[in-house]
Amino acid sequence: MTEVVIVDAIRTPIGRYKGALKSVRPDDLGVIVIKALVDRNPGLPLEAIGDVIFGNANGAGEDNRNVARMSALLAGLPETVSGTTVNRLCGSGLDAVSMGARTILAGEADIIIACGTESMTRAPFVMKKPDLEFPRGNMELFDTTIGWRFVNPKMEKMYGTDSMPQTAENVAQRFGISREEQDVRLSQPTEGESSRRIRPF
Repeated sequence: MTEVVIVDAIRTPIGRYKGALKSVRPDDLGVIVIKALVDRNPGLPLEAIGDVIFGNANGAGEDNRNVARMSALLAGLPETVSGTTVNRLCGSGLDAVSMGARTILAGEADIIIACGTESMTRAPFVMKKPDLEFPRGNMELFDTTIGWRFVNPKMEKMYGTDSMPQTAENVAQRFGISREEQDVRLSQPTEGESSRRIRPF
């Protein structure tokens, strides 16, 4: 059976909302990572890359629907290298890595670049298309930074439409988990967990 390994890993800094990275497009963030990987691995045959898989939850703006393909082309990878963008919201980057591993296990590729890119600061406002040719009155705008937009009333009635931060608050309140307790759990492995900490790349 084919063994899948992560040969190299790198990331950009993580910026605050409207912080130091506010002027950098999400596709350009992806370019930085791809170029760095290529520079750090000069023996990598670029034409042998089977796919570039990006996790991306906010493809409504400069992410441009398939940001993996955009970043790959802007980074100078051959046009023959395809790009795939996946959206599992907060799990998108991890899903990209898992998808890359499965692709290699299936024998469809030998080398995959898998990562994620996002810029909440640069997420656009979106407006619903009007039902009439010449609408009158106010048009509703939605902020795509985080949370729901264009909510289906049936979905809201069945499950509610809390955002991820709201859900985290609900879970913490329901199970009585304090912020201090969360910080301790993140910094200290529990019994049975490995004491090895993953270093940021």
